[in-house]
Amino acid sequence: MEKRKKVKESVADAGKDNQVLNPAMHPRPAEFYNSLPKVELHRHLEGSLRLTTLMEVGRSYDLDIPDADHLRQLVQVDQADPRTSKNFLSKFDVLRNFYRSPEVIMRIAEEAVVDAAADNVRYLELRFTPAALGKVADFPLGEVMDWVIEGVKKAQSKHKISTRLIASINRHESVEIAAQIAELAIDRLDSTLVGLDLAGDEANYPCVPFEPVFQEARQGGLSITIHAGEWGPAGNVAQAITLLGAERIGHGVRVMEDTEVVAMAREKGTAFEVCVTSNYQSGVVASLDKHPVQKMIQAGLNTTINTDDPGISQISLSDEYALVCEQIGFRMTTLQDRVSAAAQASFLPDKERGNLAASLDREFQDFIISE
Repeated sequence: MEKRKKVKESVADAGKDNQVLNPAMHPRPAEFYNSLPKVELHRHLEGSLRLTTLMEVGRSYDLDIPDADHLRQLVQVDQADPRTSKNFLSKFDVLRNFYRSPEVIMRIAEEAVVDAAADNVRYLELRFTPAALGKVADFPLGEVMDWVIEGVKKAQSKHKISTRLIASINRHESVEIAAQIAELAIDRLDSTLVGLDLAGDEANYPCVPFEPVFQEARQGGLSITIHAGEWGPAGNVAQAITLLGAERIGHGVRVMEDTEVVAMAREKGTAFEVCVTSNYQSGVVASLDKHPVQKMIQAGLNTTINTDDPGISQISLSDEYALVCEQIGFRMTTLQDRVSAAAQASFLPDKERGNLAASLDREFQDFIISE
Protein backbone atom coordinates (compact mmCIF):
# COMPACT_ATOMS: atom_id res chain seq x y z
CA MET A 1 0.00 0.00 0.00
CA GLU A 2 2.84 2.40 0.78
CA LYS A 3 4.31 1.88 -2.69
CA ARG A 4 0.93 2.52 -4.37
CA LYS A 5 0.47 5.74 -2.33
CA LYS A 6 3.87 7.10 -3.32
CA VAL A 7 3.29 6.28 -6.97
CA LYS A 8 -0.06 8.06 -7.00
CA GLU A 9 1.44 11.13 -5.32
CA SER A 10 4.21 11.23 -7.92
CA VAL A 11 1.69 10.98 -10.76
CA ALA A 12 -0.50 13.68 -9.26
CA ASP A 13 2.45 16.05 -8.89
CA ALA A 14 3.43 15.50 -12.52
CA GLY A 15 -0.07 16.30 -13.70
CA LYS A 16 -0.05 19.61 -11.76
CA ASP A 17 3.17 20.80 -13.40
CA ASN A 18 2.00 23.28 -16.03
CA GLN A 19 5.56 23.65 -17.31
CA VAL A 20 6.17 19.95 -17.78
CA LEU A 21 6.65 20.21 -21.51
CA ASN A 22 8.19 23.64 -22.00
CA PRO A 23 11.13 23.30 -24.41
CA ALA A 24 14.61 23.84 -23.00
CA MET A 25 15.71 27.33 -23.93
CA HIS A 26 19.42 26.63 -23.94
CA PRO A 27 20.71 23.36 -25.45
CA ARG A 28 23.07 21.54 -23.14
CA PRO A 29 26.18 19.57 -24.14
CA ALA A 30 26.27 15.79 -24.02
CA GLU A 31 28.59 15.95 -21.00
CA PHE A 32 25.81 17.54 -18.99
CA TYR A 33 23.49 14.58 -19.53
CA ASN A 34 26.32 12.11 -18.98
CA SER A 35 26.81 13.58 -15.50
CA LEU A 36 23.18 13.22 -14.43
CA PRO A 37 22.29 10.42 -11.99
CA LYS A 38 20.00 7.90 -13.67
CA VAL A 39 17.59 5.03 -13.14
CA GLU A 40 16.95 2.39 -15.81
CA LEU A 41 13.93 0.10 -15.44
CA HIS A 42 13.76 -1.31 -18.96
CA ARG A 43 16.97 -2.65 -20.48
CA HIS A 44 17.37 -6.04 -22.17
CA LEU A 45 20.60 -7.91 -21.65
CA GLU A 46 20.36 -9.42 -25.14
CA GLY A 47 20.13 -5.91 -26.60
CA SER A 48 23.06 -4.50 -24.62
CA LEU A 49 26.06 -6.35 -26.08
CA ARG A 50 29.29 -4.65 -27.09
CA LEU A 51 30.27 -4.94 -30.73
CA THR A 52 33.89 -5.60 -29.74
CA THR A 53 32.83 -8.50 -27.55
CA LEU A 54 30.74 -9.97 -30.35
CA MET A 55 33.72 -9.82 -32.68
CA GLU A 56 35.91 -11.62 -30.14
CA VAL A 57 33.30 -14.31 -29.55
CA GLY A 58 32.77 -14.69 -33.28
CA ARG A 59 36.46 -15.29 -33.88
CA SER A 60 36.73 -17.71 -30.95
CA TYR A 61 33.90 -19.87 -32.28
CA ASP A 62 34.65 -19.49 -36.00
CA LEU A 63 31.41 -17.70 -36.76
CA ASP A 64 31.04 -16.32 -40.28
CA ILE A 65 31.76 -12.62 -39.62
CA PRO A 66 33.85 -10.91 -42.33
CA ASP A 67 34.43 -7.65 -40.40
CA ALA A 68 33.02 -5.31 -37.78
CA ASP A 69 31.11 -3.18 -40.29
CA HIS A 70 29.27 -6.24 -41.60
CA LEU A 71 28.44 -7.37 -38.08
CA ARG A 72 27.24 -3.90 -37.12
CA GLN A 73 24.68 -3.97 -39.92
CA LEU A 74 23.36 -7.29 -38.62
CA VAL A 75 23.05 -6.41 -34.93
CA GLN A 76 22.53 -2.64 -34.78
CA VAL A 77 19.87 -0.34 -36.21
CA ASP A 78 21.33 1.98 -38.84
CA GLN A 79 19.82 5.21 -40.10
CA ALA A 80 19.13 3.56 -43.45
CA ASP A 81 17.27 0.62 -41.91
CA PRO A 82 13.49 0.36 -42.29
CA ARG A 83 11.62 1.51 -39.18
CA THR A 84 9.76 -1.74 -38.59
CA SER A 85 9.35 -4.27 -35.82
CA LYS A 86 10.53 -6.98 -38.22
CA ASN A 87 13.85 -5.24 -38.80
CA PHE A 88 14.32 -4.43 -35.11
CA LEU A 89 13.59 -7.96 -33.94
CA SER A 90 15.83 -9.45 -36.65
CA LYS A 91 18.84 -8.17 -34.70
CA PHE A 92 18.03 -10.55 -31.86
CA ASP A 93 17.94 -13.51 -34.26
CA VAL A 94 21.59 -12.83 -35.13
CA LEU A 95 22.63 -12.17 -31.55
CA ARG A 96 21.37 -15.57 -30.40
CA ASN A 97 24.26 -17.19 -32.27
CA PHE A 98 26.81 -15.70 -29.88
CA TYR A 99 25.68 -17.25 -26.57
CA ARG A 100 28.12 -20.13 -26.87
CA SER A 101 29.37 -20.82 -23.36
CA PRO A 102 28.83 -20.06 -19.67
CA GLU A 103 31.83 -17.73 -19.86
CA VAL A 104 30.30 -15.73 -22.71
CA ILE A 105 26.97 -15.37 -20.91
CA MET A 106 28.65 -14.30 -17.67
CA ARG A 107 30.82 -11.86 -19.61
CA ILE A 108 27.97 -10.12 -21.44
CA ALA A 109 25.99 -9.85 -18.18
CA GLU A 110 28.95 -8.28 -16.43
CA GLU A 111 29.66 -5.89 -19.30
CA ALA A 112 26.04 -4.73 -19.49
CA VAL A 113 26.21 -3.62 -15.87
CA VAL A 114 29.66 -2.06 -16.28
CA ASP A 115 28.42 -0.03 -19.27
CA ALA A 116 25.40 1.20 -17.31
CA ALA A 117 27.64 2.25 -14.44
CA ALA A 118 29.86 4.17 -16.86
CA ASP A 119 26.74 6.07 -17.97
CA ASN A 120 26.11 7.15 -14.37
CA VAL A 121 23.15 4.81 -13.91
CA ARG A 122 22.71 4.55 -10.16
CA TYR A 123 20.10 1.79 -10.26
CA LEU A 124 19.55 -0.72 -13.07
CA GLU A 125 16.93 -3.37 -13.63
CA LEU A 126 18.28 -5.65 -16.32
CA ARG A 127 15.92 -8.15 -17.92
CA PHE A 128 17.17 -11.27 -19.64
CA THR A 129 15.56 -14.12 -21.57
CA PRO A 130 16.84 -17.52 -20.41
CA ALA A 131 15.30 -19.35 -23.38
CA ALA A 132 17.10 -17.06 -25.83
CA LEU A 133 20.45 -17.25 -24.05
CA GLY A 134 20.33 -21.03 -23.82
CA LYS A 135 18.87 -21.94 -27.20
CA VAL A 136 21.92 -22.33 -29.49
CA ALA A 137 23.87 -24.56 -27.12
CA ASP A 138 20.79 -26.09 -25.46
CA PHE A 139 21.89 -24.95 -21.99
CA PRO A 140 19.63 -25.79 -19.02
CA LEU A 141 17.54 -22.74 -18.21
CA GLY A 142 18.41 -22.78 -14.52
CA GLU A 143 22.11 -22.77 -15.25
CA VAL A 144 21.70 -19.88 -17.68
CA MET A 145 19.99 -17.89 -14.95
CA ASP A 146 22.79 -18.68 -12.52
CA TRP A 147 25.43 -17.52 -15.00
CA VAL A 148 23.66 -14.21 -15.54
CA ILE A 149 23.32 -13.71 -11.79
CA GLU A 150 27.02 -14.46 -11.32
CA GLY A 151 28.07 -11.97 -14.01
CA VAL A 152 25.89 -9.23 -12.55
CA LYS A 153 27.17 -9.80 -9.03
CA LYS A 154 30.75 -9.62 -10.26
CA ALA A 155 30.12 -6.25 -11.91
CA GLN A 156 28.32 -4.87 -8.86
CA SER A 157 31.24 -5.71 -6.62
CA LYS A 158 33.52 -3.48 -8.68
CA HIS A 159 31.30 -0.57 -9.67
CA LYS A 160 29.02 1.95 -8.03
CA ILE A 161 25.70 0.63 -9.27
CA SER A 162 22.83 -1.28 -7.74
CA THR A 163 21.38 -3.91 -10.10
CA ARG A 164 18.38 -6.21 -10.02
CA LEU A 165 17.40 -8.85 -12.57
CA ILE A 166 14.09 -9.61 -14.27
CA ALA A 167 13.61 -12.96 -16.00
CA SER A 168 11.80 -12.50 -19.30
CA ILE A 169 9.49 -14.85 -21.20
CA ASN A 170 8.82 -14.60 -24.92
CA ARG A 171 5.19 -14.73 -26.01
CA HIS A 172 5.98 -17.10 -28.88
CA GLU A 173 7.44 -19.67 -26.49
CA SER A 174 5.17 -22.32 -25.01
CA VAL A 175 3.32 -21.86 -21.75
CA GLU A 176 5.26 -24.87 -20.45
CA ILE A 177 8.58 -23.06 -20.97
CA ALA A 178 7.10 -19.96 -19.36
CA ALA A 179 6.03 -21.96 -16.32
CA GLN A 180 9.49 -23.48 -16.03
CA ILE A 181 11.16 -20.07 -16.13
CA ALA A 182 8.74 -18.69 -13.55
CA GLU A 183 9.41 -21.62 -11.22
CA LEU A 184 13.17 -21.25 -11.63
CA ALA A 185 12.91 -17.52 -10.97
CA ILE A 186 10.90 -18.09 -7.81
CA ASP A 187 13.56 -20.54 -6.63
CA ARG A 188 16.20 -17.82 -7.17
CA LEU A 189 14.20 -14.94 -5.74
CA ASP A 190 16.63 -12.93 -3.64
CA SER A 191 18.35 -9.57 -3.56
CA THR A 192 19.39 -9.95 -7.23
CA LEU A 193 16.56 -11.64 -9.17
CA VAL A 194 13.30 -9.90 -8.34
CA GLY A 195 10.83 -9.95 -11.23
CA LEU A 196 9.21 -11.62 -14.23
CA ASP A 197 8.46 -10.13 -17.66
CA LEU A 198 6.48 -11.11 -20.75
CA ALA A 199 7.92 -9.80 -24.02
CA GLY A 200 7.84 -10.38 -27.76
CA ASP A 201 5.25 -10.24 -30.52
CA GLU A 202 2.09 -9.02 -28.78
CA ALA A 203 0.34 -8.51 -32.12
CA ASN A 204 0.20 -12.27 -32.80
CA TYR A 205 0.59 -13.83 -29.36
CA PRO A 206 -1.92 -12.73 -26.68
CA CYS A 207 -1.08 -12.73 -23.01
CA VAL A 208 -4.17 -14.66 -21.88
CA PRO A 209 -2.57 -18.16 -21.99
CA PHE A 210 0.12 -16.95 -19.59
CA GLU A 211 -2.28 -15.83 -16.85
CA PRO A 212 -1.73 -18.91 -14.60
CA VAL A 213 2.05 -18.55 -14.93
CA PHE A 214 2.02 -14.96 -13.74
CA GLN A 215 -0.47 -15.70 -11.00
CA GLU A 216 1.97 -18.29 -9.66
CA ALA A 217 4.86 -15.85 -10.06
CA ARG A 218 3.07 -13.18 -8.02
CA GLN A 219 2.19 -15.69 -5.33
CA GLY A 220 5.83 -16.75 -5.29
CA GLY A 221 6.95 -13.20 -4.53
CA LEU A 222 8.08 -11.98 -7.97
CA SER A 223 7.26 -8.48 -9.16
CA ILE A 224 5.61 -8.24 -12.58
CA THR A 225 6.27 -6.09 -15.63
CA ILE A 226 4.65 -6.80 -19.00
CA HIS A 227 5.44 -5.59 -22.52
CA ALA A 228 2.13 -4.23 -23.83
CA GLY A 229 0.77 -1.40 -25.92
CA GLU A 230 3.91 -1.28 -28.04
CA TRP A 231 2.96 -3.17 -31.21
CA GLY A 232 -0.50 -4.00 -29.92
CA PRO A 233 -3.53 -1.88 -28.93
CA ALA A 234 -4.39 -0.23 -25.62
CA GLY A 235 -6.51 -3.24 -24.70
CA ASN A 236 -3.29 -5.21 -24.27
CA VAL A 237 -2.27 -2.79 -21.53
CA ALA A 238 -5.58 -3.37 -19.76
CA GLN A 239 -5.14 -7.14 -20.00
CA ALA A 240 -1.57 -6.95 -18.68
CA ILE A 241 -2.79 -5.07 -15.63
CA THR A 242 -6.03 -6.94 -14.91
CA LEU A 243 -5.10 -10.49 -15.96
CA LEU A 244 -1.36 -10.72 -15.31
CA GLY A 245 -1.14 -8.29 -12.40
CA ALA A 246 1.40 -6.01 -14.06
CA GLU A 247 2.83 -3.39 -11.72
CA ARG A 248 4.64 -1.84 -14.67
CA ILE A 249 4.11 -1.79 -18.42
CA GLY A 250 7.00 -2.08 -20.88
CA HIS A 251 6.53 0.67 -23.47
CA GLY A 252 2.73 1.04 -23.29
CA VAL A 253 2.66 4.06 -25.59
CA ARG A 254 -0.52 2.97 -27.37
CA VAL A 255 -2.41 3.30 -24.10
CA MET A 256 -3.25 6.81 -25.28
CA GLU A 257 -5.63 5.32 -27.86
CA ASP A 258 -8.19 4.48 -25.16
CA THR A 259 -9.21 7.01 -22.51
CA GLU A 260 -10.72 4.32 -20.27
CA VAL A 261 -7.45 2.38 -20.16
CA VAL A 262 -5.58 5.62 -19.47
CA ALA A 263 -7.91 6.32 -16.55
CA MET A 264 -7.47 2.81 -15.14
CA ALA A 265 -3.67 2.94 -15.39
CA ARG A 266 -3.61 6.40 -13.83
CA GLU A 267 -5.83 5.32 -10.97
CA LYS A 268 -3.72 2.24 -10.26
CA GLY A 269 -0.46 4.22 -10.50
CA THR A 270 0.87 1.77 -13.09
CA ALA A 271 4.37 2.78 -14.20
CA PHE A 272 5.16 2.95 -17.90
CA GLU A 273 8.69 2.07 -19.05
CA VAL A 274 8.87 4.32 -22.11
CA CYS A 275 11.74 3.86 -24.61
CA VAL A 276 11.57 6.76 -27.07
CA THR A 277 14.35 5.90 -29.54
CA SER A 278 13.35 2.23 -29.62
CA ASN A 279 9.74 3.17 -30.38
CA TYR A 280 10.90 5.23 -33.34
CA GLN A 281 13.36 2.65 -34.67
CA SER A 282 10.83 -0.18 -34.47
CA GLY A 283 8.08 1.79 -36.19
CA VAL A 284 5.79 2.22 -33.19
CA VAL A 285 5.84 5.99 -33.84
CA ALA A 286 6.34 7.61 -37.24
CA SER A 287 8.72 10.29 -35.96
CA LEU A 288 10.22 11.46 -32.69
CA ASP A 289 8.04 14.57 -32.63
CA LYS A 290 4.96 12.32 -32.76
CA HIS A 291 5.99 10.26 -29.75
CA PRO A 292 3.17 10.31 -27.14
CA VAL A 293 5.44 10.61 -24.09
CA GLN A 294 4.37 14.25 -23.69
CA LYS A 295 0.70 13.35 -23.74
CA MET A 296 1.28 10.48 -21.34
CA ILE A 297 2.73 12.83 -18.75
CA GLN A 298 0.01 15.42 -19.35
CA ALA A 299 -2.57 12.65 -18.79
CA GLY A 300 -1.02 11.95 -15.39
CA LEU A 301 0.44 8.57 -16.30
CA ASN A 302 3.43 7.46 -14.26
CA THR A 303 5.97 7.65 -17.07
CA THR A 304 9.66 6.75 -16.90
CA ILE A 305 12.47 7.06 -19.49
CA ASN A 306 14.53 4.03 -20.56
CA THR A 307 16.73 2.66 -23.37
CA ASP A 308 15.26 -0.80 -24.13
CA ASP A 309 18.24 -2.12 -26.15
CA PRO A 310 21.17 0.34 -26.05
CA GLY A 311 23.51 -1.93 -28.01
CA ILE A 312 21.05 -2.43 -30.85
CA SER A 313 19.89 1.20 -30.90
CA GLN A 314 23.43 2.60 -30.48
CA ILE A 315 22.35 4.83 -27.59
CA SER A 316 22.88 5.34 -23.88
CA LEU A 317 20.44 6.48 -21.20
CA SER A 318 22.26 9.82 -21.32
CA ASP A 319 21.23 10.04 -24.97
CA GLU A 320 17.60 9.39 -24.04
CA TYR A 321 17.65 12.05 -21.33
CA ALA A 322 19.12 14.50 -23.84
CA LEU A 323 16.49 13.51 -26.40
CA VAL A 324 13.50 14.14 -24.15
CA CYS A 325 14.94 17.46 -22.96
CA GLU A 326 16.47 18.91 -26.13
CA GLN A 327 14.07 17.59 -28.78
CA ILE A 328 10.85 16.78 -26.96
CA GLY A 329 11.05 19.64 -24.49
CA PHE A 330 11.23 18.34 -20.92
CA ARG A 331 12.35 20.85 -18.31
CA MET A 332 15.00 19.63 -15.88
CA THR A 333 12.41 19.57 -13.10
CA THR A 334 10.29 17.24 -15.23
CA LEU A 335 13.23 14.95 -15.91
CA GLN A 336 14.01 14.87 -12.20
CA ASP A 337 10.40 13.93 -11.48
CA ARG A 338 10.58 11.08 -13.99
CA VAL A 339 13.87 9.79 -12.58
CA SER A 340 12.42 9.93 -9.09
CA ALA A 341 9.29 8.16 -10.35
CA ALA A 342 11.48 5.41 -11.79
CA ALA A 343 13.16 4.96 -8.41
CA GLN A 344 9.78 4.75 -6.69
CA ALA A 345 8.52 2.25 -9.30
CA SER A 346 11.55 -0.01 -8.94
CA PHE A 347 11.23 -3.55 -7.64
CA LEU A 348 13.17 -2.69 -4.50
CA PRO A 349 11.79 -2.98 -0.96
CA ASP A 350 9.95 0.14 0.27
CA LYS A 351 12.80 1.53 2.36
CA GLU A 352 15.39 1.06 -0.37
CA ARG A 353 13.08 2.73 -2.91
CA GLY A 354 12.66 5.72 -0.69
CA ASN A 355 16.38 6.01 0.02
CA LEU A 356 17.20 5.78 -3.69
CA ALA A 357 14.68 8.46 -4.64
CA ALA A 358 15.90 10.79 -1.89
CA SER A 359 19.51 10.32 -2.92
CA LEU A 360 18.71 11.08 -6.57
CA ASP A 361 16.73 14.19 -5.61
CA ARG A 362 19.70 15.52 -3.66
CA GLU A 363 22.04 14.92 -6.59
CA PHE A 364 19.66 16.62 -8.99
CA GLN A 365 19.52 19.86 -7.02
CA ASP A 366 22.76 21.23 -8.49
CA PHE A 367 21.44 20.64 -12.00
CA ILE A 368 18.03 22.17 -11.23
CA ILE A 369 19.52 25.35 -9.80
CA SER A 370 21.25 26.14 -13.08
CA GLU A 371 17.99 25.97 -15.11
